[in-house]
Amino acid sequence: MLIFLDIDGVMIPAASWKPTPNLDDDFPQFSMKAVSNLNQILIETNASIVLTTSHKSRFSTSEWESIFKARGIDVKIQKLDDNLNNLDRKGEILNWIDKNWNYEKFVIIDDDKNLNGLPTEIKEKLVLTKSLVGINEEDASSAIDMLKKRSLVAA
Repeated sequence: MLIFLDIDGVMIPAASWKPTPNLDDDFPQFSMKAVSNLNQILIETNASIVLTTSHKSRFSTSEWESIFKARGIDVKIQKLDDNLNNLDRKGEILNWIDKNWNYEKFVIIDDDKNLNGLPTEIKEKLVLTKSLVGINEEDASSAIDMLKKRSLVAA
């Protein structure tokens, strides 16, 4: 199982008027609620992460794993290829899927509304977060449902 994960607007609420301090690794602190919600997804699904963030090329995968671990998230991380063709996020994800696809269960957690333009079979796996909030409990529950392929119909 895979989680295509953005950081800004997902793990770090995008409030430009409220700067987020960097930790010793020179990357911003994640929202504690986002950490808790992502950890809930990871605990229930045992998924790994493919970083889709624009920051992905800033660090190696082992450095990213250390960054996440320092913020309370212990997970195996991959990342999209460097964006040498200046693709938008949708294009980057589709390109990665075309090259690497061998996963049946995945979810995309992002705040980029342009992802609404994904092909239907991929878009149905999109959890669109609110940029100023980041991943909340409802988003986490939706992601878990998608990864476990449970019905999303309320009881």
